[in-house]
Amino acid sequence: MDYRTEFPYETRCEDLRIPLSDGTLLYARVWRPVSEEPFPALLEYLPYRLGDWTAPRDAQRHPWYAGHGYASVRVDVRGHGNSEGLPTDEYSATELSDGVAVVEWLAAQPWCSGKVGMFGISWGGFNSLQIAALAPEPLKAVITVCSADDRYDNDVHYMGGSVLAVDMHAWAATMLAFVSRPPDPAQVGDAWRQMWQERMRAVEPFIHTWLSHQSRDAYWRHGSVCEDYSAIEAAVLTVGGWHDPYRDTVLRLAEHLTSPVRGLIGPWSHQYPDRGLPPGPAIGFLQETLRWWDHWLKDEDTGVMREPLLRSWISESHPPATVYPELPGRWVGDESWPSPNVAVIPLGLDFELGTDTPALEPSPAASPEPSPEQGSGRGAGRGSAQGSAPASSPTPSPSSSPADESLAGLIPVRSPQHTGVDAGRFFPFGNDADLPPDQREEDGRSVCFDSAPLGVRLEILGRPQLRLRLRSEATRGQVIARVCDVAPDGSSTLITRGVLNLLARNGRDQSVEWNPGTSEDITFDLNGIGHAFPPGHRIRLALSSAYWPWIWPHPSAAGWYVDPSASTLDLPVRTPVDGPPITFEEPEQAVPLSVEYPAPPDGARPRPERLVVRDVASGEYLMEVDPRYGGTRVYPDGLRFTEDALETYRIRSDDPLSARTRSDWNIRLHRPDIDWDVRVETRSEISATETDFITSNEVLCLSGDETVFHRTWERRIPRTAG
Repeated sequence: MDYRTEFPYETRCEDLRIPLSDGTLLYARVWRPVSEEPFPALLEYLPYRLGDWTAPRDAQRHPWYAGHGYASVRVDVRGHGNSEGLPTDEYSATELSDGVAVVEWLAAQPWCSGKVGMFGISWGGFNSLQIAALAPEPLKAVITVCSADDRYDNDVHYMGGSVLAVDMHAWAATMLAFVSRPPDPAQVGDAWRQMWQERMRAVEPFIHTWLSHQSRDAYWRHGSVCEDYSAIEAAVLTVGGWHDPYRDTVLRLAEHLTSPVRGLIGPWSHQYPDRGLPPGPAIGFLQETLRWWDHWLKDEDTGVMREPLLRSWISESHPPATVYPELPGRWVGDESWPSPNVAVIPLGLDFELGTDTPALEPSPAASPEPSPEQGSGRGAGRGSAQGSAPASSPTPSPSSSPADESLAGLIPVRSPQHTGVDAGRFFPFGNDADLPPDQREEDGRSVCFDSAPLGVRLEILGRPQLRLRLRSEATRGQVIARVCDVAPDGSSTLITRGVLNLLARNGRDQSVEWNPGTSEDITFDLNGIGHAFPPGHRIRLALSSAYWPWIWPHPSAAGWYVDPSASTLDLPVRTPVDGPPITFEEPEQAVPLSVEYPAPPDGARPRPERLVVRDVASGEYLMEVDPRYGGTRVYPDGLRFTEDALETYRIRSDDPLSARTRSDWNIRLHRPDIDWDVRVETRSEISATETDFITSNEVLCLSGDETVFHRTWERRIPRTAG
């Protein structure tokens, strides 16, 4: 990393308050050039507390932008950090209207040229797009990183119409802990305690709202810019990583935006691409964004609009691992999206549709764990070489041969409920245990279809699509599909996956029960990916009916049957096209903030990031997750900030109603110089019956030993589509 100490402009930094029409003051920090000349303003607008939590990250980029001729501004959302007002739901109408007011206020300042850009990662990337859709006149350009255009089906709440147990729970619990932190008396003075109490009286756990809207209704359409892409008039640079759950937004924005747009997808996790966190390689992202800002806010020809519409990283095959410092691969460019360089190749599950594509057949090496209660669905697994005559239909093994003649030729899929324990983290942040390990155990809990060993290199770019003919004996169910790269040694690397709640098969805004005993054709997309399968490797499609703790299970574990002869996996196969080389500068940032990260006490061992414990007698699986957002840190102004969090997920392999989640947070903020010492303790739990979700949340706020606020919420929320 090149930490810059000299820039074209000398800079200054000041904290100020931005007034809103109702009298509320939002806390802001502005880095800008020391000059009488006005400059464009850049806005990052978040609830995550600029005074402490994002301060190290803010110091990497805001001073850098200021040194290159911008007024770079970081603002805390209403009711968070040191901003006044009461907290609201995420991306509320109030948050967005406040954001529009901030954009207009910045444009009116004497030190601003009148042009404004917005940028951010995750929450800040979301609201940048959403505020752009409201089209405030000064907002000319946006850079949105790891964000989503669809709040329902591409966020932390639902996936394929199914409840995202892992992050519906974890992020609601995280935000409950985050919103419960008090203002800092070093910034707001003696008013901190009253502000804290007023905030806490207004707090409502997000989980209540999120679980109350289990289909894609008006609540989720609000803030989803996919409802009307044409509303966005600002130029948009959309950025994602193949290991970030929001990556498909880049593909959709590149396809649908009517305003100027460029897309960039690298190998990264849920991080800015210059931070150097795995998986890399990192790029000079700040320099790349400067080209965008200079073009749209300073009218300079930087050549950024002559770049391909979509620049993507194609990963070469790699062995499975939970962390990669860097992935092998290369950059490719496509001038349009969908790209003429990408053709959809359908792969049949039991026969070849063409001489240039491999067949996918049931794989004996990856048959489900033997369990009469679960139903194995093992097939004969006869592979066929490329270019050979079509293989015959698979013959179900005796253990799964249906007695009912109407089920002849169908393969049962009924997975143990702990299928998914090797899914990896929903939001990889660059930690050591983030990514999925070898998938052979998961494959063994699934029904798998393998290609013959590939005779040629096969490169895919985009979103695979799965078309299945299913028969279900139950009214509800879920389909989880994984595509894996299987090496000659048998190791299985997860490439991409997708989920469909069968209740949502006719649309995410609908909840339609299955007519038991009937067959239907269903179609759904898997997450986008850029990957190259080398010769000699196999493509594996793994199907399961459970995926805990990512997906909250339906009450029934009945599973379903798949008809391989009427099902296909459509792969977006890219013809390698050699265009002009795509290159980036090496990462560059401003000098880091001098934050100290105290070492743990002597002899103390860090808690595992992800720990899976199996109780053999009861069949229960316990997963403990330490999200590792930052731990203890000491800031240059003396603030000592400590956070500790532990998520737990429990389920028995034979009982979907045994699913339980719990999240515990402990946060301490301490200023020894002014004898200020406060703590926040939260507990969040979810369980379910056949008819209801049951949530329990508790918050305890302490100043020293004195209780400032304490409340417990208990809710029963009907299961409609969940």
